[in-house]
Amino acid sequence: MLSGLSAYTSSHIPWLLHLLWPIKSVLGASGGIGQPLSLLLKNSPLVSKLSLYDIAHTPGVAADLSHIETKANVKGFMGPEQLPECLKGCNVVVIPAGVPRKPGMTRDDLFNTNASIVATLTSACAKHCPEAMICIISNPVSKFTIPITSEVFKKHGVYNPKKIFGVTTLDIVRANTFVAELKGLDPARVSVPVIGGHAGKTIIPLISQCTPKVDFPQDQLVKLTGRIQEAGTEVVQAKAGAGSATLSMAYAGARFVFSLLNAINGKEGVIECAFVRSDETESPYFSTPLLLGKNGIEKNLGIGKITSFEQKMVADAMSELKASIKKGEEFAKNFK
Repeated sequence: MLSGLSAYTSSHIPWLLHLLWPIKSVLGASGGIGQPLSLLLKNSPLVSKLSLYDIAHTPGVAADLSHIETKANVKGFMGPEQLPECLKGCNVVVIPAGVPRKPGMTRDDLFNTNASIVATLTSACAKHCPEAMICIISNPVSKFTIPITSEVFKKHGVYNPKKIFGVTTLDIVRANTFVAELKGLDPARVSVPVIGGHAGKTIIPLISQCTPKVDFPQDQLVKLTGRIQEAGTEVVQAKAGAGSATLSMAYAGARFVFSLLNAINGKEGVIECAFVRSDETESPYFSTPLLLGKNGIEKNLGIGKITSFEQKMVADAMSELKASIKKGEEFAKNFK
């Protein structure tokens, strides 16, 4: 099964957008990211059953999606009491939950709110679908959501680092798009690995490893790298305070889910970057290209050969990554 958690809506904080996936199927649900993500999953031939969960409005979202002429059967779950039923037997869980920072809210307030949401949801996953693949979209992925998820699964004695993913695919999607624009290429044929984390300077696009091969003058490379790192701010500013990246995030989340499902179904050579438990650097979690398979991560493909410019970005990201990871781990250890 596949499950997912919605992003915030303007009227409430959704807790979980849940997608159920029996054998050879996939799916998803409600909120700023959740609804377009669910639409993309409902439209996929991979999907045969779509189960949605949230704290409000889920029946309406499910009814709306159920009228679409694709084979996926849609069912809505609402409220914490229905969460166990929603998660039972689930194979894949996608979680794009959380709230944005609001006026008067400190960074600590935001951390405590989003950390609690992630810890609560992943605790339910550990209890009711301990063998599931967990795909976290909730931000900030590289600051605490993946460390929290890992610690929660450890508490329940069901931790498997090969099955917990921080979805950083949006950084890759943006890098591919921006490089294609500059070089006049088809973005669907451009592939830029993006390693590190999923926030600011921890986002490290490896332009030197781009397929097809591309070259930029140093000043243009610096500008391009900065745009990729701050692309989220670009969207926030363009929306003039009305929200952040939701449609592109839904697309990126669906892309990662489809890759994972294809790998689970036996397709070979499926590679995606994701923020995972890692020994590739001094940071205990780090995003690198991963070979996916039936059991999750088949092999961490590592960083590979990079330029001195890229090496410096990796070094500069370490202190922020390690500090944020530690904060997330400590929160999870004290969470009840």
